[in-house]
Amino acid sequence: MRGVGAGVPRWVMVVAGVGAAFVLLPLVAMVTRVDWAHFVPLVTSPSSLDALWLSLRTSLAATALCILLGVPMALVLARTSFRGQKVLRALVLLPLVLPPVVGGLALLSAFGRRGLLGGTFQVLGVDIAFSTTAVVLAQTFVALPFLVLSLEGALRTAGSRYEAVGATLGARPTTVLRRITLPLALPALISGAVLSFARALGEFGATLTFAGSLQGVTRTLPLEIYLQRETDPDAAVALSLVLVVVAIVVVAIAHGAGEVGAGPWMGVGRRMRVDRRMRGGDVE
Repeated sequence: MRGVGAGVPRWVMVVAGVGAAFVLLPLVAMVTRVDWAHFVPLVTSPSSLDALWLSLRTSLAATALCILLGVPMALVLARTSFRGQKVLRALVLLPLVLPPVVGGLALLSAFGRRGLLGGTFQVLGVDIAFSTTAVVLAQTFVALPFLVLSLEGALRTAGSRYEAVGATLGARPTTVLRRITLPLALPALISGAVLSFARALGEFGATLTFAGSLQGVTRTLPLEIYLQRETDPDAAVALSLVLVVVAIVVVAIAHGAGEVGAGPWMGVGRRMRVDRRMRGGDVE
């Protein structure tokens, strides 16, 4: 049995410890600043609850949009080959490195009242900018690459052998997608969706620029924390701790889903089920 840290030089473990301390120290310092005696009143004020529920609702809606749009995008990037594919992938992943404020300005230029499509929406009686819809769009814009990146990587790693066998047995492309491709990539899909939810929940810059800050309408939890920081620092710290706890839970769930997908027995089990379906003609 290999010992703990076997094969890893001690100096690497020391540097890793310094890196872990660099991440954990600010969080520990924030916990020490929480006014625990008034913690519950601080996080249950009307404005805080409005911001929390709005963040949860919009983040769930943004995650649903990420799944709806991201799964086809990941499939196209992983399973097809065409001219300009690398450029398309770079554009899809651009929100990962783009400053959120720039993303908000881009959304405002596209969907704002004077934007590229704003006039068309106004004719239809729809005003997107500075509305709850704008919050969902801003969150989707910044969170979508997380799902696409996770799912595309999993699809490339899994290969297309089972899909090819299913097609050889006469299964239609949609049947192959539903019965073979998606079940094999399900852990990555869950992990990507959870990470997208976490990114949407923490979105700030694009939301502020594109949706503004109206209580109960567009003021999400990160915006509420920013405003409370100026007027009530104790409330800002308490709400920040709530957001940190939610983020830790979300990342743990995503990591757990990734481990399930990477686990040897779970991977073998899914492949055995696919094998049985194909041998039994269940792919039709």
